[in-house]
Amino acid sequence: MPIRDLLLGLFVVAIWALNIIVIKVGVAELPPLFMTTLRFMLVAALIVPFHPVARHQLLFLALLSLTFGTLHFAFLFIGLEQAEAGTGALLVQMGTPFATLLAVVFLKEKLGAKRLSGLLLAFAGVIVLAGGPTLPAPLPLAILLCSALGWAVSQLLIKQGPNIAPLALAGWVALFAVPQVALGSWLFESDQWSALRQAGWAGWGAVFYTAVMSSIVAYSIWYGLLRRHPVNRVVPMTLLVPVLAVVLGVLLMGDSLGIHKLAGGGLVVAGIALIVIKFGRSPRAPAATRNPPR
Repeated sequence: MPIRDLLLGLFVVAIWALNIIVIKVGVAELPPLFMTTLRFMLVAALIVPFHPVARHQLLFLALLSLTFGTLHFAFLFIGLEQAEAGTGALLVQMGTPFATLLAVVFLKEKLGAKRLSGLLLAFAGVIVLAGGPTLPAPLPLAILLCSALGWAVSQLLIKQGPNIAPLALAGWVALFAVPQVALGSWLFESDQWSALRQAGWAGWGAVFYTAVMSSIVAYSIWYGLLRRHPVNRVVPMTLLVPVLAVVLGVLLMGDSLGIHKLAGGGLVVAGIALIVIKFGRSPRAPAATRNPPR
């Protein structure tokens, strides 16, 4: 890979890792579901007018908005409000093992010794994390794992669904998700408008960053890399996201860094590496079927 594209890939990794920190900062000023609503509104406004989709694709996008928009994103924002940034980043990575298991059960994919070893390592990592003091309480833990499950289910839906350009998918999913998360905010949160009036640069900056930098800028670069290079040279760079998120959590948020987080996080990342890295040449796949925007 040319040094320019390698640097672009690392830039995207840094954007996604910092996104976890930014969400954590944002939900300190804005209710999480309300912030998710604002994020989706901005994404939809910036993408939908310029990326139309076919009418027959709307039902699929509406379904995906439930699993990807509400279950993944909304639960991610809620969970990060109550968990350390680094630990939350590691737990959300469990979406890859969940997706592997779902593919075996519903798509009848073969597991194989390498991916089975990866699954065992990843789940062992969560068990090790559970023995440390940084694991969140049972409720936010369950919420973050549900977010990972929502990502996994969305992967399977995208794999089986119509071929939609990545940015169009992100924009229309956001549009359909707006009323869902807005209703959730109205039912379960309070003082949204007061929080909006009092929000400073951190709150508004978090909404902008999660919508523009993490979704639009990062994925525009990412899918460009996937078009120019084999998947197996690009996708493994995402393994750096939780590692960098843990480091940023320690440096910027004062998160703890104990043996349980180091060992458990290492097992999770190693397990995911065994699942996603393919040895030998890897064929290029349509960009819309891989790694939907986080």
